[in-house]
Amino acid sequence: MQNLTIKDIAKLCGVGKSTVSRVINHDPNVKASTREKVLAIIAEQQFSPSKSARAMRGYHHQVIGIMVTRLDSYAENQAVRAMLPILYQQGIDAMIVESQFNHQQVKTHLKMLQSRQVDGLITFAFSDLDTTLFAPWQDKALFMARIINRFPSICYDDVGAVYQVLNYLYTVKQHRNIGFLGVQLTDLTTGKLRYQAYQQFCQQHQLACHAQLGDLDSQSGYLLASQLLATNPTAIVCATDSLALGLGKYLQENQIHTVEVCSIGYSELLKFLYPAILSVDLGFYASGQIAATSLLRLLAGEDIPQHTIISSKMSSQHVC
Repeated sequence: MQNLTIKDIAKLCGVGKSTVSRVINHDPNVKASTREKVLAIIAEQQFSPSKSARAMRGYHHQVIGIMVTRLDSYAENQAVRAMLPILYQQGIDAMIVESQFNHQQVKTHLKMLQSRQVDGLITFAFSDLDTTLFAPWQDKALFMARIINRFPSICYDDVGAVYQVLNYLYTVKQHRNIGFLGVQLTDLTTGKLRYQAYQQFCQQHQLACHAQLGDLDSQSGYLLASQLLATNPTAIVCATDSLALGLGKYLQENQIHTVEVCSIGYSELLKFLYPAILSVDLGFYASGQIAATSLLRLLAGEDIPQHTIISSKMSSQHVC
């Protein structure tokens, strides 16, 4: 017999997933006639609810898999830090693995997580991720940082964040030569979306585009700094806090104090080393909280938004 899910039982009963979940978990608020109908279908189909369907009802020894792209990512660490207290509060353990942007690694981790009968999965997506690998995780997984079809996704407002800081530099600070330090366009969000937002803003305001694109790390920001500075920008927007760290070091070493630097992405290290750099908080911590609560609701059989975009905000010390 095929393995049915709560969603399948709900369809057979003509009710919502949340109703089936409440019946399974002995919710006294379900109408007696509905309860009898659902229980009859469950008995007829020999349905055995998985642990994941009861994750919100106080059962212990549940496990949620969290697949990050890299353990040294400040953004992903902030999100995971927000997830863990919510999971622990429900008596749920977390198993954290690292994909390293490697498809074979993703396959290996998914196989291991399935063998461990992990109840649910939160995955930080990356460019060209083979989402067909996640078919067995339908109705018990969600993705971070990218919109993935057929799965709930929690994403950052990449375009809005770039426009927010550019508008501040252009309107409030009156900059007219704004450079951009970005990531290779093979990265669809941090790279392509943020760079395209910069280009569009420049076109709309008839500004010259001066950009250098590299890797995600601080070293790339440092090495590309001299080429971008050759265009004599009065301000530079960095696509990530790591790039801003590299640029900040270059400016400091060369005693350049006339360029205003802004970063899409906020980190404690950036704030500590270069407090003058304007940062845009993309909402990493908030995204983790939303991801954890959303997955628990999903596993409990409730309907959740298909896609959620986290609002960004500029650091308050720079905004009057």
